[in-house]
Formats: sequence, C-alpha cells, structure tokens
Amino acid sequence: MKLASLKNGTRDGALVVVSRDLTHYTDVSHIAPTLQAALDDWPNVAPILEAEARGLETGSVPTERFHEREAMSPLPRAFQWADGSAYVNHVELVRKARKADMPATFWTDPLMYQGGSDTFLSPRAPIPMADESWGLDFEGEVAVIVGDLRQGATKAEAAAAIRLVMLVNDVSLRGLIPGELAKGFGFFQSKPSSTFSPVAVTPSMLGEAWQDGKLHLPLLVDLNGQPFGRANAGVDMTFDFPTLIAHAAKTRPLGAGTIIGSGTVSNKLDGGPGKPIAEGGAGYSCIAELRMIETIQSGKAATPFMGLGDVVRIEMKDDDGHSIFGAIEQVVEAA
Repeated sequence: MKLASLKNGTRDGALVVVSRDLTHYTDVSHIAPTLQAALDDWPNVAPILEAEARGLETGSVPTERFHEREAMSPLPRAFQWADGSAYVNHVELVRKARKADMPATFWTDPLMYQGGSDTFLSPRAPIPMADESWGLDFEGEVAVIVGDLRQGATKAEAAAAIRLVMLVNDVSLRGLIPGELAKGFGFFQSKPSSTFSPVAVTPSMLGEAWQDGKLHLPLLVDLNGQPFGRANAGVDMTFDFPTLIAHAAKTRPLGAGTIIGSGTVSNKLDGGPGKPIAEGGAGYSCIAELRMIETIQSGKAATPFMGLGDVVRIEMKDDDGHSIFGAIEQVVEAA
C-alpha cells in the first residue's frame, strides 16, 4: 500500500491511503490519525489499512483526488532520522577530492550520522537559503521507516522491521561541512531540514524491484528541468538496508517511526568515477559528486552549487514509467 500525510493545519497531518497510480486517496484518519500513530500499532492497524487500500483500487471506499502539492513528508517529524553512507563510491570520491585516505573499514562497517528530525520540509516546499556561500546542495537518496527493534537486532530482524520505503532530498550545506567535521562532532548546522517523497510505500508493493534489502531502480534527479542523475539505487550499494538498520541498533533499541537513509545514491562507471548523463554515464545524485570529479580531473570544481531560483526534482518510476513515490520538487528561495 501507499501512505501519505495531507496538510490539515496540524504538525503531523492527516493519514491517507493513496492509490497505486497516485491519482486518488481515501481518508483513514479514523483508523489512525497520523502515520506515527499507525506505526505505533502497526501489527493491528496495517491489516485494516491494507483492506482500505484494496477498497481504493476497487472503488468500494470513498475517494478524493490526490494532489502531491497537498502532501507533507510522510512523517512530517520523526523521533529519529539516521542517514547512512551505503554507496562507498560517493565517500571515496569525497575523500579523494580532499586528498584524504579512506580507511579500509569504510568497506566493512557502515558510516552513519544522526540528522535533525523535528521539522522535515514538505516535498513541494521551497528550500530556504540564507547565504549562498554556504554551498547549498541536494542529495538524492532512498530511506526506510522501521518498526520497534530491540538493541542488538540481527540483520534478519532488521529486514522484518522495515515498514515503508521513501525517497529523500538530504539537503547539505557543503561550505559548512569541512569546518564542522574538523571539530570532530559531525554534522549539525551543515545539515538543514531534509525532505521526503509525497508517498511512502510498503516493500511488498515494490515487487521485484525490492530485493536483498535494496531498491533496484534508477533514481531520477533533475536540476532546472535537465537530467542530472539516473544512478540505480540497487547498484554499488555496499551496505543494504538491513545492514544499516542493524548497525544503528547495535547499541540502542530503535523506536517505531525511526527513519534510516541510504546516503547519496552513486554509481561507478567501468570501475571508475561516474560520468554525466550527456557523456553516457548515469550522472549524479548531488552536485558535490560532480564537483569532486571535476576537481580530481582538472584541479578545480566548475559546477556551482544551487542558487536562488534553482529547482531540483527527485523521483523514481517503475518499469512501466509510472511514478512510485510521487516527486520531490523544490525551488531555492531566500530564507
């Protein structure tokens, strides 16, 4: 099934079930007022919501037209948002551009940061920019929402705890990152509010595209209406979602509604850095990766970060060309 949270004047929105083709929805707030409420009682609530989803497809429940612009992020706020870096190719390029060695453990032990989760942006909300020198960048990613999970959970338990899958724009301020990381405590100011796709989808609805804890489809990233990234999220993903989730749960339990991100989707090409789409490559899911390759190749980055008026669109389509999660589409505006 597909779930969304519609704007209703509250912090958490109203829970609705959305049709497969994203054209209609049925209000299920009488079953669970919010997505978090549904996650808190998932074993009991999910079967009822699944029945509503079937009724939505057969026309046996009341429906209204679904407009993505009316959706908030599926969880407009969350108890926890932890983002991994599963595509080690991306990390490798970052460090190479800085002339920094990459420890061998990056290939065996996931890297993860804890992001701010009190206020996520809606998928069509503008990205506020206070200072262009901060280097505003988008990052196209995949994320999952999990149910309650015990400390020390196994990969099998982690896989079974995955409730929903979403897309993410993990907004980054590249100009602030080096200074923060140099202090040793990790990201904070350099990671403003993230944005999630209009719709969250159960893994079972993804069919064969969801295998081995990975989503095997291209992530479509456009910048100002032009194709920028078409990297396949199931390729070059060093750590699958169960591994990322088990890593997060190694020293603490995870509460229902915890969001775990994949990190920036990134593909290699013939064993080396990727290439722009115009040159036959899969492109990039963030501007920084292109700038890193420019720096490695010519000693200087040429592509600017986002500026006022720039628009990023992040989407994923099935094999028939239909949008799965709806689209994140955001314009940069002055804060």
